[in-house]
Amino acid sequence: PQRVVPNLNATLLSGASINLQKLTGQWLLVSVSGGACDASCQKHLYLQRQLRESLGKEKDRLDWVWLVSDTAPIPDVLLPALKEATVLRLPAEQITTWMQPAASQQLADHLYLIDPMGNWMMRFPPGLDAAAAKKAKSDIDRVMRASASWDKAGR
Repeated sequence: PQRVVPNLNATLLSGASINLQKLTGQWLLVSVSGGACDASCQKHLYLQRQLRESLGKEKDRLDWVWLVSDTAPIPDVLLPALKEATVLRLPAEQITTWMQPAASQQLADHLYLIDPMGNWMMRFPPGLDAAAAKKAKSDIDRVMRASASWDKAGR
């Protein structure tokens, strides 16, 4: 069943509040983790950026979003790399009203793809390596091509 973006308020890094439904209108590639951002989190952020950049002229149709599931401070060293990301704080309990990990996995183990209407439609397998990232890119390319006639860049 479709799981639509919930009507929840998240907090931007600036401290401002934003309703998650304002994210609709764009494809979203989402990762979830705590603010301390361990090695797995950093790998996901890197893959999100690379997957988006690999879309070339279509990259403006995909936003990369990091949902920070706790109140831990984000390491300053990550901030420059997050300039083009949407970083939102939202408790994990609220995130699970929208997205769900595979059985015996954690929210942070996956990257999630959300369509422009706000429907969570896909999660990528945990532990993405180069081969799996290539398949993820292929999947993203397919949905971008299939939606090209009705989806435009920007919200």
